Amino acid sequence: MLPSILLLTPWNELPTIPGGTNGEQSFTITHPFHPLCGQTFPLLSQRFAWGEERVFFPDPQTHEVRSLPLAWTSLALPDPFLVVARGKAVLRFGDLQQLVQLLSDRQVFGQEEH
Repeated sequence: MLPSILLLTPWNELPTIPGGTNGEQSFTITHPFHPLCGQTFPLLSQRFAWGEERVFFPDPQTHEVRSLPLAWTSLALPDPFLVVARGKAVLRFGDLQQLVQLLSDRQVFGQEEH
């Protein structure tokens, strides 16, 4: 049976500790294509919203609260694949499977032309 707090929680939120910051006071945006990459912001909250774990922070220019996916920040756990591969593998197994399928489909397509 689920705890009663989970039954009363809205669809897009999970119960969190007050503030939901896990003790962290700030974070850095690490996504290489985000325009604010490398900048550090104070962490207001960290919680599940819009289908993913997100961080909330004050925008220094507009003074509005903004959010980003946790995975785009220094608070994200390291990717297990990258930790295990230690830079030795270029593609993940799933990526290789997709590549094999693409090449196979292309080969079949090329044979149909003859």
